[in-house]
Amino acid sequence: MQKQLQQDLESIFAIIKNASLKVYEVLKESMGEYTQTTNKTGDLQLQADVLADKIFQDSLKDLKIIKQICSEEQEEAVKFHDEGIYSIAYDPLDGSSLMGANLSVGSIVGIYKGDFLPQNLIAAAYVVYGMVVGIGFASALKEGVDYYIFNGKDFELQKILKLKEKGKLNATGGTQKYWSKEHKAKIESLFNQGYRLRYSGGMVPDLHHILIKGGGLFSYPSTQDSPKGKLRMLFEVFPFAFIFKSAGGEAIDGKNDLLTLTPKHLHDTTPCFLGSKEEIDFVRSY
Repeated sequence: MQKQLQQDLESIFAIIKNASLKVYEVLKESMGEYTQTTNKTGDLQLQADVLADKIFQDSLKDLKIIKQICSEEQEEAVKFHDEGIYSIAYDPLDGSSLMGANLSVGSIVGIYKGDFLPQNLIAAAYVVYGMVVGIGFASALKEGVDYYIFNGKDFELQKILKLKEKGKLNATGGTQKYWSKEHKAKIESLFNQGYRLRYSGGMVPDLHHILIKGGGLFSYPSTQDSPKGKLRMLFEVFPFAFIFKSAGGEAIDGKNDLLTLTPKHLHDTTPCFLGSKEEIDFVRSY
């Protein structure tokens, strides 16, 4: 059974790698042009968002083991194969609004065995589109996060990412004027302890930065304008919670383990705090 799971994950990961290279080609030719449409949560879509979504959907649709997919860019799940056993949730182009500033963007993929529930996550991946294409991949079959770099011919394993007990980076989202007093105090305390601000506005590059550097805290709290947070559970939060826990870190909504939450619909959001163990203990203390 474990051998079959390994083979299935290898097949899905191969598709993610190929799709990421196609998305990268789209990004090379894009100037960050907007369409006239919005996604389910009201974000104005870029042409690159739509094209990246189509690339991932078209790349996944012929794999018979995939039952269904859901995307940040589509309102409902898309059914593929009745005999399939895996559900794939993905954000095809995270941080696309940064493209006009020529900053790194990414893709996020969660692989669920069964329905779209966090306890069904068996693997997750993220792609960083920067100077090169990098992919982090975590699965239930092993500890750590395998990080690959495309060398021009193939994806080559560069290192296995693991978090230390404590880090030095602090990446926090949300408009500051809408932060709670508690969150403001929390962030100020971290800076007073010597943490460095590293926040681009892109979830993938900021969380990748923490993983590469070996620790720190990423937070997108409940705010006055987004009391349930802004980041989507299925496409963004759950996959990265799985990745951070695989790397030896933790992921909570402020109190509870993110992977114990139950979404009511595909586009549910939640506050989230992901980081090294000491940083998450610090968050719990507030």
